[in-house]
This record gives sequence, structure tokens and C-alpha cells, in this order.
Amino acid sequence: MMKRLILRIRYGLKILVASLLFFLNACETSENKEKEMGKIDIQGHRGARGLLPENSIPAFIKAVELGVTTLELDVCISKDMKVVVSHEPFMNHVFCLGPDGEELSDDPFETNLFKMDYQQISSFDCGSRPNPRFPNQELRAVPKPLLADVFKSVSNYCKEKGLKEPRYNIEIKSNENWDNEFHPEPAVFSKIVYDQIDGVIDWTNVTIQSFDFRVVKYFKKTYPETQLALLIENDRSWEENLGDLGFDPDIYSCYYDLLTIEIIDQLQSRNIKVVPWTVNDSVRMKELVSWGVDGIITDYPNIAVDLFEVQ
Repeated sequence: MMKRLILRIRYGLKILVASLLFFLNACETSENKEKEMGKIDIQGHRGARGLLPENSIPAFIKAVELGVTTLELDVCISKDMKVVVSHEPFMNHVFCLGPDGEELSDDPFETNLFKMDYQQISSFDCGSRPNPRFPNQELRAVPKPLLADVFKSVSNYCKEKGLKEPRYNIEIKSNENWDNEFHPEPAVFSKIVYDQIDGVIDWTNVTIQSFDFRVVKYFKKTYPETQLALLIENDRSWEENLGDLGFDPDIYSCYYDLLTIEIIDQLQSRNIKVVPWTVNDSVRMKELVSWGVDGIITDYPNIAVDLFEVQ
């Protein structure tokens, strides 16, 4: 009887060990699947807007330091035809201050960048005044930089730290209602930006994006080697938007709430990548990545790099 008891105990231990091994293997497999799923393009929106003043060199450096794949930024044109990194083609009175620290008018025509030389633009401070949307943002006295200076500063930082240089997702801030008032017409605007990038950054590391279909069409026709992203915030179907564009862009980049898993599948079935903006909540990040998006644009790259493996 004792022998039979010992055999039962040994059998039970074998079952227990086998079960534990199965469980550990299942956990490891699950973790590997999550990591594989998480290998995405993490784009720092305007650098790292949740952490430092938007579209500033410190914000871009911070994003690189955190480990983003891509720096997302916006460009406008000054009176002397310089490419200025700025979301609006004017000084945002909410968080910018005048050359003497004075508050600014909310009239965009009074601080129109296209009517100012860059020397004048650089005298404004767009980082010392708190941005109410981002209360944890670290304040810095910073000007709107030139695109050329962003390239140089980021490149120097990466070389100094031994880091891989990021890709760039550059939005051309064009609007049909602003032509020749806040910026040049699309062909001129696009050429100025193209010439600023060409020979400085490898085009395989650059995406040009715009809400202005005219810009995306111009680049497709004139610079067909350029990777293009169509920015979308309207509630029309993706079929309607691509129908108006006239071709399939490399990337469909819409507001994240406009996406479903079905839309993502449909776009990717046409070899179009899907990179939504601007995703700041970790729950939504995880959901979108589980749906199969190719990347996310976020104000908080510190949250994203902790959740996923970058490409």
C-alpha cells in the first residue's frame, strides 16, 4: 500500500511539473506575441508636446532621448522664405510671448509668420508661458526654430550619444484659404520644403504629410520617390478621401477615433500603412496596437515607449 501511495505521489508531481512548464511556456509565448505586436513606429508629436514646449529643439531632443522612431513636426514659411518649424503660420497667443515678454493679440494677422523675416520671428518666446492643455510641460524660453537647425541639433545630439538618428514626419501647414496670405501656394511651398530636406536627410527617412490634398498630389507628381501621408480629420469614409486624392498614399493618418479594426484591415489590404494621431491615453494606445496600426503619433512618447517595442 505504501508503494502504491509513493507511485501516486510521483505521478502527481509529474503532472504538476508538466502543468507548470506548460504555463510558463504559455506565458513566455504570450509575452513574445505582445512584444512582436508592439513593434511599431512611435512618433513624438511636435517633439514631445506633453513634456516640453511644442516644436522646439528641446522637445525634439527629449523625444530622441526617450527612444522614438520618428519626430513629427510642422513647417511654415517666413517672409524671407525660410522653413520655420511651427504648427500655426502665426504666433499662438495662448503660449507665445512677444519680444519684450508682452502678451499677444489673438488676431493671427498681427503675428503672421509669412509677413515676418525669421530674425523677427526668432525674437518671440514660445515656451515660457504655460500651455493650459499640458500642465506638466517643462517651461523653457525657446523660439520657433528653423527646420535646418532642428536637423543639425538632432544629428549632433545623436552622434554625441551614439544614438540612431530618427525619421522625420514633416507636415506642410497649407490651407487653400491661406494661399499667398499665410503661406505660398502649394507648388512654391512644397519646393521650398523639398529643397531644404534634399541632400541633408536621406529621403528614406522622411515622410511628407498634409491635410491639404493639393500638397500631397503635388509631391506625388513632382517628387514621386517621397513617402507620403494623407492627414484626415473629416468624417468621410476612407474610400471617399482616397477617391478625391486620386491615388493610394503610403500612409493614411487620421484622428484615432475615426478608426475601427475593419478600416485598418481594409487600408492595409491595399498596402497603405495606418498611423493615427494624436493618441495620449495608454488604454487607447494598447487597443489601437492590438488592432494592428503601424504606428501612433503621441504628445507623450514616454508613455508609448514604455508600452511597446519600437521598430
